[in-house]
Amino acid sequence: QVQLVESGGGSVQAGGSLRLSCAASGYTYSSSSYCMGWFRQAPGKEREGVATLDSGARTWYVDSVKGRFTISRDKAKNTLYLQMSSLKPEDTAMYYCAARYGSTWCGTMSYWGKGTLVTISS
Repeated sequence: QVQLVESGGGSVQAGGSLRLSCAASGYTYSSSSYCMGWFRQAPGKEREGVATLDSGARTWYVDSVKGRFTISRDKAKNTLYLQMSSLKPEDTAMYYCAARYGSTWCGTMSYWGKGTLVTISS
């Protein structure tokens, strides 16, 4: 069973930075096809995709975070990261890590973490 555990959330002022981490266990993706990504859900809003990264090193970002967020992964540590800079109050949300293995298709994720809360104050 795959487990994804997020960490790194917190409260910062607008303009600040945070780095989210997602530790994956139960599956070694080092040599397999996969897509991993970060999603977020703000209070009263639908969940949205923030950034994805696949085993071909292709990345995707939602327009609202382009130039401010960077997705990456540490293969040896089986950990996915989201470096967030120039944070805005509208980035406030619960952030979830998700993954799909055996495919680079990011449209549907098979595994989800429980989330880490990011709060940005103005």
